[in-house]
Amino acid sequence: MKQMFIMPSALKATLSSAMFTLAAMVVTPVIHANEDPALLIDPRIGTVARLLVPTHPTFHLPHQMIRMYPIAGEYHYIDDQIWGFPLQVMTHREKGVFSMKVVSGDITPAAWKNPMINDRDLEDVHPWFYSTKLVDAEIAVGFSPGKKAAIYRVDFPANASRNFLFQGTKQLKGKKSGDNSFYMQETYTYTVKGEVPFKKSMTVYSYAEVTDLDGRPVAGFDVSEADGKWAITLGSSTPASLLLKYAISYLDENQAKANFMAELVQVNLEQLKAQGKKEWDKVVGQIEVTGATTAQKRAFYTALYRTNERMLDINEGGRYFSGYDGKIHSSDRPFYVDDWVWDTYRAMHPLKTVLSPDLAADFLHSYTEMYKQSGWLPTFPQVHGNHNCMNAYHSILILVDAYRKGIRGFDVEAAYEGSRKSLLEATWIPWRQGTPKTALDDLATKLGYYPALRPGEKEWEPRVDGFEKRQSVAISLGKSYDAWGLAQWAHDLGKTDDYTFFKEMSDSYKTLWHPERRLFMPKDEKGAWIEINPKSDGGPGYRDFYDENNGWTYAWDVAHDIAGLTQLLGGKKATEERLDQLFREPLEKRMNQFYIDGGNSTGMVGQFSMGNEPSLHIPYIYNYVGAPWKTQKWTRRLLDLWFNDDVHGMPGDEDGGGMSAFVVFTSLGFYPVTVGSPYYAITSPIFEKSTLHLANQKTFTIEALGASTKNKYIQKAMLNGQELDSAFISHSTIMAGGVLRLEMSDRPNKSWAVKSEPPSHP
Repeated sequence: MKQMFIMPSALKATLSSAMFTLAAMVVTPVIHANEDPALLIDPRIGTVARLLVPTHPTFHLPHQMIRMYPIAGEYHYIDDQIWGFPLQVMTHREKGVFSMKVVSGDITPAAWKNPMINDRDLEDVHPWFYSTKLVDAEIAVGFSPGKKAAIYRVDFPANASRNFLFQGTKQLKGKKSGDNSFYMQETYTYTVKGEVPFKKSMTVYSYAEVTDLDGRPVAGFDVSEADGKWAITLGSSTPASLLLKYAISYLDENQAKANFMAELVQVNLEQLKAQGKKEWDKVVGQIEVTGATTAQKRAFYTALYRTNERMLDINEGGRYFSGYDGKIHSSDRPFYVDDWVWDTYRAMHPLKTVLSPDLAADFLHSYTEMYKQSGWLPTFPQVHGNHNCMNAYHSILILVDAYRKGIRGFDVEAAYEGSRKSLLEATWIPWRQGTPKTALDDLATKLGYYPALRPGEKEWEPRVDGFEKRQSVAISLGKSYDAWGLAQWAHDLGKTDDYTFFKEMSDSYKTLWHPERRLFMPKDEKGAWIEINPKSDGGPGYRDFYDENNGWTYAWDVAHDIAGLTQLLGGKKATEERLDQLFREPLEKRMNQFYIDGGNSTGMVGQFSMGNEPSLHIPYIYNYVGAPWKTQKWTRRLLDLWFNDDVHGMPGDEDGGGMSAFVVFTSLGFYPVTVGSPYYAITSPIFEKSTLHLANQKTFTIEALGASTKNKYIQKAMLNGQELDSAFISHSTIMAGGVLRLEMSDRPNKSWAVKSEPPSHP
């Protein structure tokens, strides 16, 4: 429950009445179970990181261009300092552009330099609205986003000038365009890693107007500009409460004004706030839930919110700027950017195939257009072009997965061509994607695996990054999975020769299986094993051999061939026992020592890391070896352990929907273990009833009467009135609508679905 803020009497006496005009919007209502689901979203969940990068309380409409979160200090939500309110966050996690401070009185050097001090307990935080009080400055700030436009409300103290200070790169420029309007632009530069790193840049444009709360122009502001700083000053005779209404464009200043006219003419903050609430109602309204605790619902709906931040539509009135060829294109379709595929291919994109297939089709269309424009399939597509990050070409799996679930609406042949080219002609060196292959890649093709260097051996390939290293085992397994996906697609498209070729390539992961260690281990270029400690060797993030996770996590990184992995482990019973061991295997060192190199592996349970995406599918593997009750046990326990409804409620880097999609799926009771396969593994839902309102006007309902932390074991399953003795369900079954009814108990039924076989693939 929100605690009452007791204000010191001296401060209370000095605060302006204008500041308290906003106070009514700052009070967070008490939320009761089964109340408005959108009000269960709390963007503050997970905003205090356990080790690495926290989530941000991002304010935006679902998959729309405008995003904002206050620029805080190094520790984000813990910090009471705000360094700026950006007009736009272009790329996930970035600090944003057109960083704004609001100050009263004279503009001093300290006003530009010092942060604004706020009180986190006085914030109002919803996806469609944010407000806070800058308690030192006696100023209140509110914000609500549109699609390409947004509104800030600022309540200044009376009897002092009102100032909006904008700063950024030295390329930030502004100009007054009317009595109450102005333009700004700022050039954003970033480095492309490759054989020869180079810089690219793009310009962001803004058009803005200053009005009173009723939208009437407030004239007479003065401007000043110097060295990337742009200030607007209004006298103390102007209204104390002001609206800064603005729009953003990646095209030019005329389009920025056109975006403004399309969204903000005669629209005030309250109206924009109400429109935003309706947009989020549509998203959360797709899934109705009953049962569970309010805390679990808050965690669930907040996870659903985070899966709707990215990708972002940057089509502006039929045109968009593409960072993939540096040109402006005309199109009547959305163009979506900003995705971290290594994280989001596993669950976030599959979630769209269930809830928003038309949106998924637009994503695929955008990916295909990026390939056509750049010549390579993107891996971390950003607004300014592809960001060479992490490893592999898992955008192939996004395309394959959606296609095999019946989603079309994109150039299939071009997408297949781009996937094939990226798999065969691009380098697999980490953080170098979308550049031609190297001698190291040719050697890896010949060997059937990416060779590793022995400890102390000097790197001979100049394009290998000095920090990211070769990641030899991770790369080998990732390439095997991508090849499997392309083989499935080739089969469905009737490309027989390609199917045979890529299917054989997909089995190459077996070359790194160490039968004595029962793990995937590195080999050198001569085919000899490199004897390492798979728990701890490889430097920061274990990147010499793995990536962000150690050998115990990558032992399961073959989601495309769990049957083959089971054979390597010695059968189903042996695989079940090995999974048991994973959750119990000790670190063999103190936790503080473990995190020196294993800082990405948070949320540890034994050697299982809940805080990093390669682990997401692992608890579901029990379904494949005749022990689905253990999947039920572990998925429920992991949700309860690591995904709570407080600022610590995310065990690792959330990565813009990548991990939140695991929460959404798992809470509902099914999960896409093998991306590229139109099937899901079933587990124990946290809700007694979940109803999915599908885009085809049908509903799919999961009933688990009596479900709770104790009653987590499935005793019996009925699908549309027929007994289901399988731990798997097809995508087509879900999309056809119906009811999956689960009988729950506090005791495991060790005979339910034990003989069910996972879906077979060609």
